Amino acid sequence: MPIVIDPSKDGLEKVLRDYQIEALRRVWKHDGEGLTSRDVYEAVNERLDGGRSVSRASIINFLNSMCDEGVLDFEEETCKGGMRRRYRKGMDEAAFKKYVASTVLRSLMKDFPEQTVEAIKSNLDADSLKRLHD
Repeated sequence: MPIVIDPSKDGLEKVLRDYQIEALRRVWKHDGEGLTSRDVYEAVNERLDGGRSVSRASIINFLNSMCDEGVLDFEEETCKGGMRRRYRKGMDEAAFKKYVASTVLRSLMKDFPEQTVEAIKSNLDADSLKRLHD
């Protein structure tokens, strides 16, 4: 899944839609054997604002793309209809945020190395610089 950043948004909404955030948070909170797409689908639709809903196919496609990126992990199991996946965390929320930042920085360094370094330097304040050295 390509990362698209909307700098006008806050937090994870910079890179994910609301239903995607809900889906990841549901999987991140769950400890155990993992969740099926139905489990995630039902939890997400309960939490969406304004009576909105998202299709199960959208949930499945998103969960699978997160598996492809290593953000989530899965196990396949047999069920009444054939095979299904049980999704579980591959990364926690903090690791995912680091993954997003690293992906964006690598891309910028590839295409605009000098400007990226200059922008990082000009945007770091004394507290941020101290954290870099800790």
